[in-house]
Amino acid sequence: FPSHDRASTGFEAIEVINAWGLGFSLGNVVKYISRTGLKDPAKAIEDLEKARWYLDHEISRLRRAEKNKEKK
Repeated sequence: FPSHDRASTGFEAIEVINAWGLGFSLGNVVKYISRTGLKDPAKAIEDLEKARWYLDHEISRLRRAEKNKEKK
């Protein structure tokens, strides 16, 4: 595995994502946070912004689901 795939703990992001049963968006949040700055230290902020985008996307999805549930 590439070095940016394994944190100093020895866990791969995909192992954690699968163990916790996270879906696509939250899985990407974990992936980008766990790899922040490891692949390219100059892109640490970009990695965190990507994580935030996926987190905001999941929050929006859950809010839409809540609103749809209230309408029924």
